[in-house]
Amino acid sequence: MHLLMICIVFVIDFPFLWMLFTSLKPVGETMTIPPTFLPRSISWDGFIRAVDGNFAQYFINSLYIALITTAAALVLGIMAGIGFSRYRFRGSRGFQLGILVTQLFPLILLVTPYYVLMSRFGLIDKHLSLIITYCAFTLPFCVWMLNTYFHSVPVDMEESAMIDGCSRLGAYFRITIPLAAPGIAATAIFAFVLAWNEFIFANTFLDSAAMRTLPIGLRTFIGQYSTEWNVLMAASVITTLPVVLMFVFLQKHFIRGMTSGSVKG
Repeated sequence: MHLLMICIVFVIDFPFLWMLFTSLKPVGETMTIPPTFLPRSISWDGFIRAVDGNFAQYFINSLYIALITTAAALVLGIMAGIGFSRYRFRGSRGFQLGILVTQLFPLILLVTPYYVLMSRFGLIDKHLSLIITYCAFTLPFCVWMLNTYFHSVPVDMEESAMIDGCSRLGAYFRITIPLAAPGIAATAIFAFVLAWNEFIFANTFLDSAAMRTLPIGLRTFIGQYSTEWNVLMAASVITTLPVVLMFVFLQKHFIRGMTSGSVKG
């Protein structure tokens, strides 16, 4: 069983390992036929050349957009999740189904209408256009996820806190939200990864080099006639690191959040 799991993990991680080892190769070794998996000699030239130019600005832009999107999606998602899980009002089921239906449309179909909308509001080539768009994509999933997690928190605990003198809002902040922290962490990872990796809308809305995000910046490493693969892979490794670190530090909460959300709804 352990050998089988090691093989499965290796197959899953093989693209990342190839990217990592290629980033450590000299430029000449990346062109050898047949290609080599492990580098014959370690070279940091790819990383040095990757961080030159506007790469740091691309990184800051992506981090800014991803953090704002994640924060906005969590705040709105928590409020909507608590509202759907704790209150029953006319049309609540219809609202929830309407939110779910928005996830059925392929994103590529929404590029043109979103571009027209952002153009009319003067948001083309501005980060706000991406933040609004990413929030619109992440919110439906966040609301459904958090609604499920808040359902798993017993209402009796909130009522006990209110009997002890806590307000309803205070019970949410002191009881409900802390107990749903694993689900909130899992939702935050989803929102961050979507905003961090998205390419199509960023490529459509952003024109100037100073506003580009990392997925758009990676495209600049691909030349018309040739590509320095060690530089491109080094930039890709740097782009992947924040997501990897986020999963490493939130792994325990992420697993607890996914399993608790799948057990009780």
